[in-house]
Amino acid sequence: MKYVLTWKPRSGGSAAENEASADRALDLVSKWTPDPDVTIHQFVLRIDGEGGFAVVESDNPAGSLRAVAIFSPFSEYTIYPVIDFAEGVQAITEGVEWRKSVT
Repeated sequence: MKYVLTWKPRSGGSAAENEASADRALDLVSKWTPDPDVTIHQFVLRIDGEGGFAVVESDNPAGSLRAVAIFSPFSEYTIYPVIDFAEGVQAITEGVEWRKSVT
């Protein structure tokens, strides 16, 4: 399954606490590697410093959950299941054609 994972920083502490949190997150990310059954197709950061996006594929969602668990003290996550555009258009076309066939 392919999905898009988005994250934004958890903040709310003092400036010093937020800075310490960011330092800890950077330390962890420098040592982290994704689970072997997770393919990261794209991993990008927002240029405003407010999070990022990853296009990820895996048949084992537990591998992605592990990463979310590691970084959840520092970031809030949203995960969207997605489908490749051409495959999605084909499925939509088939659904529309079926609907039109019902009289």
